Amino acid sequence: MSTTEFNIALTHEAISEELADREALVWRDRRLTYAELTDRSRRLATYLHRAGLGARKARHELANHESGQDHVALYLYNGTEYVEGMLGAFKSRCVSVNVNYRYVADELRYLFINADARAVIYHARFAPSLAEVRDSLPNLQVLLQVADDSGEELLPGAVDYEEALASVPPDLPDVGHSPDDLYVIYTGGTTGMPKGVLWRQHDIFMSTMGGRTPGVWDPVTSYDDVRERARNGGMGPMVMVPPFMHGAAQWATFVVMHNGSTVVVPDQNRHMDAADVLRTVEREKAMAITVTGDAVMRPLLDEMRTGKYDLSSLAIIGNGSAVLTQEIKDQVLDLLPSALINDSVGASETGAQGTHLSFKGSSATGRFNSGPGAVVVNEDLSALVEPGHMGNGWLAQSGWVPLGYLGEEDKTRQTFPIIDGARYAVPGDRARLIGDGEIELLGRDSVTINTGGEKVFAEEVEKAIFSHPSVRDVTVCGRPHARWGNEVVAVVQLADGATATEAELETHAGRRIARYKLPKSWVFVDLIQRSPSGKADYRWARAVAEAAAG
Repeated sequence: MSTTEFNIALTHEAISEELADREALVWRDRRLTYAELTDRSRRLATYLHRAGLGARKARHELANHESGQDHVALYLYNGTEYVEGMLGAFKSRCVSVNVNYRYVADELRYLFINADARAVIYHARFAPSLAEVRDSLPNLQVLLQVADDSGEELLPGAVDYEEALASVPPDLPDVGHSPDDLYVIYTGGTTGMPKGVLWRQHDIFMSTMGGRTPGVWDPVTSYDDVRERARNGGMGPMVMVPPFMHGAAQWATFVVMHNGSTVVVPDQNRHMDAADVLRTVEREKAMAITVTGDAVMRPLLDEMRTGKYDLSSLAIIGNGSAVLTQEIKDQVLDLLPSALINDSVGASETGAQGTHLSFKGSSATGRFNSGPGAVVVNEDLSALVEPGHMGNGWLAQSGWVPLGYLGEEDKTRQTFPIIDGARYAVPGDRARLIGDGEIELLGRDSVTINTGGEKVFAEEVEKAIFSHPSVRDVTVCGRPHARWGNEVVAVVQLADGATATEAELETHAGRRIARYKLPKSWVFVDLIQRSPSGKADYRWARAVAEAAAG
């Protein structure tokens, strides 16, 4: 097997040489071929390079929590500019940084300072928010504003994105691209402050961004191998539902492009519009869509039931980052009996770890066939557990794992421990090793509720409640309690026009989980707040639960 190590910028260049005229990205009336995407990303790279941005220190001179490259913040809705921004950063040997476009000023300021962003590419709609924090960001030197329908004027010192690209030639900067160049993904921050996860590009490519096929796990071995797979592996278009600022969307996008296929962005890019997504599937004859759990799939399912759309091309629904419950899966497969649902498990700190394929008559939730290097380690992180181990452990990953957290030496040491001489990523998911490589995922430890001496996994309780037909959405959290230490609280959004009492919901959930796991309190809200990707916002849920307690 070849010992070739890969750089994402060069990988994209290799595929573009092979598939110049094939469509890479589609959004609204924009249909970029691989050659056109290469032209635009090269121009952006040249612009950044001429602005003096790029790599400043070699990887071997740095600790695992340090970056030696300049960071380019992507403060954008979905669109072609987001992928151009990532590739342009990589091709200039800068690093792209994902920005949550829902952040308010204090959160935005924290992220830009933590990432030490030297450049930002942003939609004009965000100009007022950026202006609010601009004076506290002295290192921010390049501002590229992407025009939209907001009517916002250019910020002082900013340059129009299209004008910037037109001002330079489409040359690939000769900057010595390396497998050690970084890929950075900031965590969602739904349970605490977001952290920037530092990956070598070779490692994230091999783990999660197209260097191997999930479920088959067959790695590419050379750039010629990359070209051949792209030439022969093109599947139908995939509609990207989650925002590109979310790691799962970035990973799926690069898997599709590294497979020589087309990524399609729905017309509506500020929020998930179920009708718009299905119109896009029909128009583009898409073979696949990517979703993030019940919160995204349920409105799509409701719209599918209208029968307005020709979805005969839709063969695969990829799900990741949030639970897709058994009930929702069954309903989807009743409507699309020939489709497959591919569940993936992984985290920003681990990459892809396992998959589960569901089809009509055979589906399951919460259990995954583990990929290479995915293991369960024991409570004190001292050893791997064996199949059938009675206790719960930590889901971990070895092999291609991140270097660490940007600027966080202690947290890097805690999350990436050495066990029996090998380095593992242990981001905090509880799991059980069942046997034959099958892992049952229990839930994130940071949202585990310790109540009366028992540990309750929030996701497990959510699944039990979510399956009630009157429940549109639910987030479960802990709330301080004098007797129990913490009590389980369910924050519930009922479906439009539906009714359900606390007793009915408790009885329903009690058929699926033990009584000590049932909520002690129920809070009903008009709308559950989630991240734009559909992930639960546990900080918001705790605030709602505590406010309800007075």
